[in-house]
Amino acid sequence: MKKPPLDTWNEVKLHTCVLPLLLVLNSRGSNNSSPKHYYLSRPRSLVCLLTTVLLLFALGSACAQTSGKAAILEVVGLNAAPVAADKLLALCKQYQVPTSSVYRWQNHLVVYGPAASIQRLQQPLTAAYPGATVKHYAAPFYKFDRQWCTDKTVSQQWDNLLLTANLVRDPAKQQEYLRYHATQFELWPEVAAGFCKASFQQLLVFRNERQLMLVISVPKGASLDELNPKTTENNPRVDEWNALMKQYQEGIPGTKPGDVWVFLKPVAAPVKTIIK
Repeated sequence: MKKPPLDTWNEVKLHTCVLPLLLVLNSRGSNNSSPKHYYLSRPRSLVCLLTTVLLLFALGSACAQTSGKAAILEVVGLNAAPVAADKLLALCKQYQVPTSSVYRWQNHLVVYGPAASIQRLQQPLTAAYPGATVKHYAAPFYKFDRQWCTDKTVSQQWDNLLLTANLVRDPAKQQEYLRYHATQFELWPEVAAGFCKASFQQLLVFRNERQLMLVISVPKGASLDELNPKTTENNPRVDEWNALMKQYQEGIPGTKPGDVWVFLKPVAAPVKTIIK
């Protein structure tokens, strides 16, 4: 069997964690010998079993906490008509990117995943959608995670919410926006404190030319409508930050007047067994 890449996304990590246990259970159910006789009469097998259990425990811990470099690919159709997702979903299965990581908004298709897998996906994705624009968001320029919190506990399961907007056309304003984010943790620590209070697990901001992609990761099953108000609760500096950022952002083509950030919706149903 072909070995999956080390950076394969969560579904494969979960499969790797569970596989040793399945092998043990299958061997115990073999018709060739009774399970009790098999393990008592073969000390080497008992050692292998104990080793497998220890390995399973170690892998389970790693799978629950692993978080690597992420990236995004976006397919933008030639006109306002929605872009068919079937080719992208098929490529995701081929390149071991979970289909639950595919999102859409109008004529935009987006896939979010580990950077190495996304990079491998770029060329075949471009070939699969001739005439469409394929944009690569190689790395986030801003990253919040629980390391900035007093309580550094990380939820084992996440829901990833994707939003997109544009920076304004003024290059000077764009650079100001980037500088604010580069110094936010030092000069505006209350913003990260608000994210911590809201139980945000991770927040990434990507950029390709003027377009921004925002990924907010929350505990699985949590409602952003319920969590987001906690970012500003007894924290007026977050309100100041949000008001300040408005001058740098605008909606992408197709948004309604006055709208800035739009939510991308998952194309496929989420996989409940994904572990972060």
